[in-house]
Amino acid sequence: MDLTARISRHFEESAQLKLALAELLATPIAASAEIIVEAFLKEKKVLTCGNGAGAANAQYFSSRMLNHFEVERPGLAAISLCADSTTLTAIANFGHYDQTFSKQVLALGQSGDVLIAISTSGNAANILNAIKAAKERNMKVIAFSGGDGGLLVELLEEQDIHLGVPDESPARIQEAYVLILHCLCDAIDCLLLGVD
Repeated sequence: MDLTARISRHFEESAQLKLALAELLATPIAASAEIIVEAFLKEKKVLTCGNGAGAANAQYFSSRMLNHFEVERPGLAAISLCADSTTLTAIANFGHYDQTFSKQVLALGQSGDVLIAISTSGNAANILNAIKAAKERNMKVIAFSGGDGGLLVELLEEQDIHLGVPDESPARIQEAYVLILHCLCDAIDCLLLGVD
């Protein structure tokens, strides 16, 4: 096994996927930024959720909104539903892991808020239930999923956006998610601040 060649292949596969996604996702990422900015301008908030690496991405995006991305600006209202371990474990402890996010969406979400739901497979029960709860609260949904999109795609409505990464490798999908989130952060700042 040539370890150096194997490592180089990871870089090549990641780069090829990201270049293909530029054409596929530039328009829906821009539309996602517009939805989020519209919510912020109406003094609404963004709720984010995900499992595992998706949870890390959800927290990361919320942190970029609350603090800043690359340009200093006032904080924007974003809450990661993954960050409160006491709430997550309390809900899971009673056998309701599939409701870890939906209970929070129902309690914290309001009409006009936005849910960002991040899933690699698009099939995680707690993510699907969070989307259903967002619909009950009249929230728009921006959903990330990999592969064929999973069951998540079936829950989305016309006003929602699907940011799909059509790849089977969880590593490649998560790498693409970070780039998508960076594009989203930058687009939000451009819309709010007129950054060049």
